[in-house]
Amino acid sequence: MVFAMHAGFAFLEVGTVRHKNQVNALVKIMTDFAISALVYFFIGYQIAYGVNFFDSAAVLSQEHGYSLVKFFFLMTFAAAIPAIISGGVAERAKFYPMLISAAVIVGVAYPLFEGIVWNGNYGIQGWLETQYGEPLS
Repeated sequence: MVFAMHAGFAFLEVGTVRHKNQVNALVKIMTDFAISALVYFFIGYQIAYGVNFFDSAAVLSQEHGYSLVKFFFLMTFAAAIPAIISGGVAERAKFYPMLISAAVIVGVAYPLFEGIVWNGNYGIQGWLETQYGEPLS
């Protein structure tokens, strides 16, 4: 379902731009997704969860490939961020700066906060628990 949202983002953006820019908008969304997937694969997932994919196939297929499915699921959410931004700046931003911003957002900014919230990185959740006395669930 989350992966299918990207088609919806693409059609929404294509519908909001002028006819002469529709192909450019569609290519931009598809390229954003490709860059996001690559950057999240090589950098982002490791920042958020400490897992890299340079292990052997035997290690990666432990738990019947659950970690790979989890990666794909989380990658689609990470890739949604540049797609949403792209729709907001359609016809107003240049192509390559948008790709660079997508790489920075998906590779560094999003995984940093994702790791803090969902993986308990950097001890912030522990600090909140000691500060306010209620465990986060």
